[in-house]
Amino acid sequence: MVDDLEKQFAALGNEEPAAPDFPDQDHVLIIEDDKRLAELTREYLEANGFQVSLEADGSKGVDRILTLQPDLVLLDLMLPGEDGLSICRRVRPNFSGPIMMMTARTDDMDQVLGLEMGADDYVSKPVQPRVLLARMRALLRRADQPSSSGEMRLRFENLEIDNATREAWLSGDRIDLTSAEFDLLWLLASNAGHVLTREEIFTQLRGIKYDGQDRSIDVRVSRIRPKIGDDPHQPHRIKTVRSKGYLFVKDS
Repeated sequence: MVDDLEKQFAALGNEEPAAPDFPDQDHVLIIEDDKRLAELTREYLEANGFQVSLEADGSKGVDRILTLQPDLVLLDLMLPGEDGLSICRRVRPNFSGPIMMMTARTDDMDQVLGLEMGADDYVSKPVQPRVLLARMRALLRRADQPSSSGEMRLRFENLEIDNATREAWLSGDRIDLTSAEFDLLWLLASNAGHVLTREEIFTQLRGIKYDGQDRSIDVRVSRIRPKIGDDPHQPHRIKTVRSKGYLFVKDS
């Protein structure tokens, strides 16, 4: 797998990279125990304008994320010391930046578990370098830029959502949301009263067509509901519309 990736990185070596010395370059932390793969990925990302730090020991992953507070984390699922799922779960209360999980395993349940632990995206190895770069940039754009909606603050009874600060509060208490969870919550809330299909949600949040199988939106809705005081079994705020998508209910 690494040999194949090395060939892909080498094939991209003659392309003109983005300037690597941007004063506001994004900082990426790669937590990956395959040192050769980690170095190849670092070289490629640095050539495309990123600042990159590496960590190979899963037992140090939580401390490195919370200490560095990088703009994005590339987190391997299988690590020595502590696995990626545990790391993701433990850092989420104090780290709101994007986390992209990586694994060589093909089990769909790994993807679901990763998203449930708070990951923002999930890629299977080997991933093409250009695809990895594009998906990282998409995550960072969503984290850095507010929605195009003209209204920046929404209120629904005891729930407030601010798109300028990318924060939400329930009864005055700040809600811990990942970047991807906030994006989905804002999209649904800013379209309150209208059913959004999964196809529409995917297009607006990820810029790709819905393949009919990806469960990431459903997993995120299930995580958002209890955070905004919604009953997961009988939701009154974010309702599932069978065979269509989701409806954020307006105040009566």
